[in-house]
Amino acid sequence: MISRERIMSALRNYSESDIKVATICSHSSLQIFHGARLEGFATLGITLPRNRPYYESFPTARPDIILEVERYGDILSDDFQRRLIEENAIIIPHGSFVEYVGAQNILEKFYVPMFGNRLTLLWEGDRRKQRHWFQEAGVAVPKYFNDPSEIDRPSIVKLHGAKGGHGYFNASSPEEFNRKFEELRSKGLIDREADVVIEEFVPGVRYYPHFFISPLGNPNLPNLTHGSLELLGIDRRLEVIDEVYRGLPKIMEEYLDYTVTGNLPVVVREKFVVDLLEAAAKIASASRKLFNPGLIGPFCLEMIYHPKRGFVVFEVSARIVAGTNLYPLGSPYSPYYYSEPMSMGRRIARELKTAIRENKLHELIH
Repeated sequence: MISRERIMSALRNYSESDIKVATICSHSSLQIFHGARLEGFATLGITLPRNRPYYESFPTARPDIILEVERYGDILSDDFQRRLIEENAIIIPHGSFVEYVGAQNILEKFYVPMFGNRLTLLWEGDRRKQRHWFQEAGVAVPKYFNDPSEIDRPSIVKLHGAKGGHGYFNASSPEEFNRKFEELRSKGLIDREADVVIEEFVPGVRYYPHFFISPLGNPNLPNLTHGSLELLGIDRRLEVIDEVYRGLPKIMEEYLDYTVTGNLPVVVREKFVVDLLEAAAKIASASRKLFNPGLIGPFCLEMIYHPKRGFVVFEVSARIVAGTNLYPLGSPYSPYYYSEPMSMGRRIARELKTAIRENKLHELIH
């Protein structure tokens, strides 16, 4: 893993009056660039040549500087990383950045200062580590199966990492698991050596609340051991499987896919806000114990509400999620924290701005 000293060495040479907010042009980059601009930062986008004109077409969200790469792996080259450092770039990781560059590559080869705790990539990308994290937090979770032979109820089978739901499938017995797994492998939809996690399928209503934890603030909630926590929005995801009931029988198989294609805005009953914040505070505090300094900045809990079991946490995304794109000028919850429009992208930039003013930028870069 890249030593923190190497990252801090680069950061110490930055001109804090010329910090540029940078990321790959994908996922949630438009709101990241837009929010950074609102906070007075210059922006830098990394893109493939064919995508450049599309990102240049948004007048208030296009990056000030665009660097092209032929493939995203080129970001790891020494020449490209030195260019980012020369530009005083602070990378904002999002799902596409992690997926295209690779979590392990970011941990071992990427020495450009990046917003947040990069150790979260280890815990986010490994579902078994996530399980340990949730258990440490003491939040409600689905039942997990260590082996397909244990399956005794409707279950969902997932791949590791930020795959956006691609390759997931349902199984209610060991026999069904084996049959579907082999079918997907034979069609090339799952790698032959794919490692999977099997968990109970919990029926209910899905919610994806978006949180921001600031290490620059003081604890503002019970069960929160560090930082201040904000609820900045909630979404639901549009997945291919949602259309299964509209498909004709002959094409049903095409719809048995959890790939995320879009998002819908959500507001929960106000009594449930307490439950969401309580779970988030517990998970943030557990992160501090497991991978100090824990969560920094945006994260999302992926939850099911069951009428008898309440909210069940089944995943965490330890970075900005695409569902925040619903709220470029703020969500129904952000006005309760801020008197001006506050997207998650702008909130990240605001945190950087505060850290620079207070000479604490090093507390946000790990």
